[in-house]
Amino acid sequence: MKIAFVGKGGSGKTTLSSLFIRHLAANEAHVIAVDADINQHLGAALGLDDVEAAALPALGAHLPLIKDYLRGSNPRIASAETMIKTTPPGEGSRLLRVREDNPIFDACARTVRLDDGDVRLMATGPFTESDLGVACYHSKVGAVELCLNHLVDGPEEYVVVDMTAGSDSFASGMFTRFDMTFLVAEPTRKGVSVYRQYKEYARDFGVALKVVGNKVQGPDDLEFLRAEVGDDLLIGFGHSDWVRAMEKGRPSRFELLEADNRMVLQTLQDTAEDSYELRDWERYTRQMVHFHLKNAESWGNEKTGADLAAQVDPAFVLDERRAGAGAVAPA
Repeated sequence: MKIAFVGKGGSGKTTLSSLFIRHLAANEAHVIAVDADINQHLGAALGLDDVEAAALPALGAHLPLIKDYLRGSNPRIASAETMIKTTPPGEGSRLLRVREDNPIFDACARTVRLDDGDVRLMATGPFTESDLGVACYHSKVGAVELCLNHLVDGPEEYVVVDMTAGSDSFASGMFTRFDMTFLVAEPTRKGVSVYRQYKEYARDFGVALKVVGNKVQGPDDLEFLRAEVGDDLLIGFGHSDWVRAMEKGRPSRFELLEADNRMVLQTLQDTAEDSYELRDWERYTRQMVHFHLKNAESWGNEKTGADLAAQVDPAFVLDERRAGAGAVAPA
């Protein structure tokens, strides 16, 4: 299942996404973690030192490889150069699977060893000085969107994405790629300021959205959040000495995280699993195609010099039946 963590800058979404990733690893789940924030802190939150975090390969830097691999033998895609971030898979495309080894994971993912298991970590790469004035961060995140469009996931398989802060998460169709989106909010007016924007976009596209309160100190904080977001409030994460030590670079073993906060993480996992069971693969594919056609008309056709609408395979539906090894097989 695919899970996104979103929220205002400083809300603690990276901290909570890293704790959730640790929780999944402790439960022996298969996990791919993706840092898609403009400020790349997920690696550090998972225990990497500065040198290790800086050495993570950037997905955006490997976009030609990603496109060439995913294109496979799809006859509707004339060349890898005509693929854009929203290009959907079709017959002949190569798909990604959480548990496999492939050239994209070899080039772009690194194994992070946690207390109770390993996870694969991928990162878009930071917004660099050379990008200023000539690039948009969404072009870097496009590599993540393209991979998600071609990824087949199943039960007990998790892709956890730490998204860019604020409503920028909705700047592309990637926000529809998730079975559950957790919006992290502090119990303050600023903390819930982006909620209404998220809710509006989520409602229009049937996106499952739940609010996770962070830095919750008592019933009054939960009551405030409930008044602001209603039934979308899922649960609150309280004060944590474990997190404080982690932020100082001196974490104890994850099993020593406070019991109440461990239960919060289990609630997140249960909620994500319930949402995954409701996934409509046909709608999931239609949304992918919707945003591809929208991007093709607005800028893609002009940029590539091709009719990108022709890349859409009308008979293709991405679903779990396509989870076998190698290139995609006929439905």
